[in-house]
Amino acid sequence: MTPAARLSAAIEILDRWGESDEGMDRLLARWGRENRYAGSKDRAAISDIVYECLRKRRSLTAQGGAASGRAMVAAYAHEHFGDVAALFTGDRYAPAPLSAMELDALSTKSPMTDAERLDIPDWLEGPLRESLGVDFEPALLALRDRAPLDLRVNALKADVDDTSAALAADGIDTAPGPFSPWCLRVTEGARRVARSTAYQQGLVEIQDAASQAVARLAGAGPMMMVIDLCAGGGGKTLALAAEMQGIGRLVAHDVAPDRMRDLPARAARAGVIPEIVATADLSAFNGEADVVLVDAPCSGSGAWRRNPDAKWRFTPERLQALHRAQAEALDLGAALVKPGGRLVYATCSVLKAENEDTATGFLARHMMDYETAALEVDLLLSNGAAVLTDPGLRLHPAAQEGDGFYAAAFQRRA
Repeated sequence: MTPAARLSAAIEILDRWGESDEGMDRLLARWGRENRYAGSKDRAAISDIVYECLRKRRSLTAQGGAASGRAMVAAYAHEHFGDVAALFTGDRYAPAPLSAMELDALSTKSPMTDAERLDIPDWLEGPLRESLGVDFEPALLALRDRAPLDLRVNALKADVDDTSAALAADGIDTAPGPFSPWCLRVTEGARRVARSTAYQQGLVEIQDAASQAVARLAGAGPMMMVIDLCAGGGGKTLALAAEMQGIGRLVAHDVAPDRMRDLPARAARAGVIPEIVATADLSAFNGEADVVLVDAPCSGSGAWRRNPDAKWRFTPERLQALHRAQAEALDLGAALVKPGGRLVYATCSVLKAENEDTATGFLARHMMDYETAALEVDLLLSNGAAVLTDPGLRLHPAAQEGDGFYAAAFQRRA
């Protein structure tokens, strides 16, 4: 496909997204099935265009002069290629020529509001300013950029140097990542990772550096009973297993069991055997766990550069529903912790309503049984990545290019 044809495809996909409730990942997969003439390089290039347009949806719309896929892609092309008219020619599979009005919009530098410039919905500007404080602009600018690809070396099977060499043999270059000694950041060959020997043999898992940090902060260790209460796809479950050195009892649970459908295969590849437990059976573990991790369902606002379509479909009503669900998950987890054990709450959100407000609400409800506990944050604090808050800590998306996250720990009184 020519560069112009790729732009046409991106316009079509963005317009489909705007007219439906489907996630962009599914739309891209469906477009690929419907257009099998597009090779893997074409599909990857189109995906890159689409996701950049979604990350920068408001600023590109403002530059393009309309809320449409065509306007966004025209602004994207203007930014990346300069001579946009040479691509919008209408020849073969190229987009139709730009009108005088469209060209005028692209060439005019009109002032933008902060919400437009930083690519956020208007209603979120106030909550984000309150939540991020002095980090408001740096964090939101970081969320406009493409996220790096981080890997967690599986300490149960390999060490970092050997794994890095194995990846290099498959054309994947890495450098030490932030926040964890087991983190590698891919610098070249990201699209080869899933086919690499290291990945297929379970030497590495794809996991953002911030997510790896959360698993380390949980305080799991050998001989413990550890419960990952909101396991989802199981990334943190496998990271907890490594922190436990494969010794102890590891339980995975999710209120939506279908989210864990990939966990058995991932665990087998990693050499981990977690117990997968249904909600109806959780009460059997009441008062037994050394560590319970509640990586709660959240807005994902700290990871919006990975899932930018979620940002534009997030609503105040959804925020309120998530706040309630987070409180319920913490209350469920609280019953599982043994006296002297730890309950760790985490989100990949940067919003105070999902973080400090949820944590302080938990303490208010359980003040007779729980108190705040320290987090092992020396590595994060030493490089200025983390900000201590009350209670817990925050890592903003601008810090070392990791996702934004929040974590707080509580200890059950003996």
